[in-house]
Amino acid sequence: MPQLTLPILLILFAGGFMAGFVDSIAGGGGIISLPILLSVGIPPHFALGTNKFQSSFGSLTASINYYRGGLVKLKDLGWGILFTAIGATTGTLLIQQLPQTLLQYLIPVLLLIVFLIMLFSKNLGMKDQLTKIKPKLFYLIFGLLIGFYDGFFGPGTGNFWALAFVLMLGFNLKKATAHTKWMNFTSNILALIFFAIGGKVLVIPGLIMAGGQLSGAFLGSKLVLRSGAKFIRAFFLLVTAATIIRLIYTTFFQ
Repeated sequence: MPQLTLPILLILFAGGFMAGFVDSIAGGGGIISLPILLSVGIPPHFALGTNKFQSSFGSLTASINYYRGGLVKLKDLGWGILFTAIGATTGTLLIQQLPQTLLQYLIPVLLLIVFLIMLFSKNLGMKDQLTKIKPKLFYLIFGLLIGFYDGFFGPGTGNFWALAFVLMLGFNLKKATAHTKWMNFTSNILALIFFAIGGKVLVIPGLIMAGGQLSGAFLGSKLVLRSGAKFIRAFFLLVTAATIIRLIYTTFFQ
């Protein structure tokens, strides 16, 4: 384990801040926080567990801000939380038994599709549209699928959720971002519980990053509440592109 010197603590805090800010707006904070944990010498399995620990603080902060801002009604989230929790639990348990090789190659392709859909559909998510599926069925399908993916692998989860909310429930991007954070928080907590049971969470580095996450997520979510869908769309495209590049690099060139 690395020695937690002052420079390392500052790096962890700054990394948590950047990850929390980015994740609260467009998802994808993990492409910042996880590499930082690995770069200071934390072993991979501990980095994964500690990353879930610190990111839970950010996703909770953003979720509360979006609720207070009137973008989310808790009574509408019950089925989503339930099915996402089931999916995330299954994924977190299976990650210890199954190889991730297929997902490492598949996810950049799926994220590229998400990116292209958003890039060429300029009016997508700009305003609310008609719902294409009943909310309960939506959460049953996507809660299980995306929740499982987040527990098993993770990168790009927020991007998949946001697009699903826009395409299937007709949400505008601001509303989709707010609901995405609640689903992210659900799967983060479930995954964190199992990592903690396995002793794979480093509390001190996690708390340092969590301090940054709280600050970054607070500022990012406040910015979303004050901004329009065009800003969120641009940020979403930027973060999705960065996630794709990061995954391609780690899959094929490392």
